Amino acid sequence: MTDRGDVPPGFLDRLRPICLGLPETYEEPAWVGIRWRVRKRTFAHLLTVGPEHQMAQARAAEPVCVLTFRAPADEVHALVAQGDPFYAPGWGADVLGMAVDDETDWDEVGELLTESYCLLAPRKLVAQVALPIAPHEPGRSAGD
Repeated sequence: MTDRGDVPPGFLDRLRPICLGLPETYEEPAWVGIRWRVRKRTFAHLLTVGPEHQMAQARAAEPVCVLTFRAPADEVHALVAQGDPFYAPGWGADVLGMAVDDETDWDEVGELLTESYCLLAPRKLVAQVALPIAPHEPGRSAGD
């Protein structure tokens, strides 16, 4: 890692198959870190933040890698109530943040990111996804 927002390659290796395995997704650099999109909608964003950044959530005195994604508001509230590694970034009722580290449950991440994708993707793409969990609002986007 050399620049603000860089992410450990091992985390990218874990996220790429999850995100790029969904229909019509692509990866691109974001203003910091990396994001995955369907059409022009970001369903996952991974970046590293310093301890002074709001998303570090006072976890440590060193940089922390965070993943942000979409989830139904009731799920955001439930997961944030559980605490670490989840938090509310404060960007909207349907945005959830998660600190990523060596203890991350990647199966859970796969379920959460699939749901995030399904919240933003057109219905015809959602219909192609083998859902690990039932999304609360599949294909709520326009452009189906």
